[in-house]
Amino acid sequence: MRTAPTCPRCFGPLHEPNVWSSSWRCGAHGDVLPYQPPRRPSQAALEALRGASRVPVWLPWPLPPGWLVTGFAEVGDDRSGVRASVVALSGPSITPGPADMLVVAEEPGVGLGAAYAGLPGSDPGAGFDAGPPHVKIDARGHPTALWCAGGVPEDRAAYVGEALGNWLWTIAWPAEAGCFIALAGLSLRDLRDHDQALDLPFGAFSPRLDNDVQ
Repeated sequence: MRTAPTCPRCFGPLHEPNVWSSSWRCGAHGDVLPYQPPRRPSQAALEALRGASRVPVWLPWPLPPGWLVTGFAEVGDDRSGVRASVVALSGPSITPGPADMLVVAEEPGVGLGAAYAGLPGSDPGAGFDAGPPHVKIDARGHPTALWCAGGVPEDRAAYVGEALGNWLWTIAWPAEAGCFIALAGLSLRDLRDHDQALDLPFGAFSPRLDNDVQ
């Protein structure tokens, strides 16, 4: 993991705010919100994230058999608050070997979901929702449509839609694990809600949150 904030769109280095500018700046993408070093899976990490987040912190619940929570990440700082959240999950794939999934909630324009999906822009792009949705899931009790994002690398599958006024991304490795999203009938809870007592199963830190592997 990196120890300094990086760009949420390319995971490259940032210029820190200074006396001339209050913004973090990427050489390729200009002013951005900082992607903070990921948090290893623990209850303390979850409490820190949900306490600061201005966007949902989505978790599929109940988790499918064998799946574990394997880390958290965020975009934002003390001044802006958390404007994008990531919950990492790992478990058995439908093909031999493990699978990983990231569930991202972000304000429009942040670009983290697109970066993890391997797309060049900051959002899904025009026409991503042309035609009927590929998947319908439940997000905090509301039916939510997701579309399979085109143009992603062959090693992953990405679905994207809108929930509670923010982008909702689900990105899965390997690509076959996208069937988990499409067929599992996911029900997402917002972990910011305090009227729930979930005993989350934590696993080893997800390599997908280490930006060097993207």
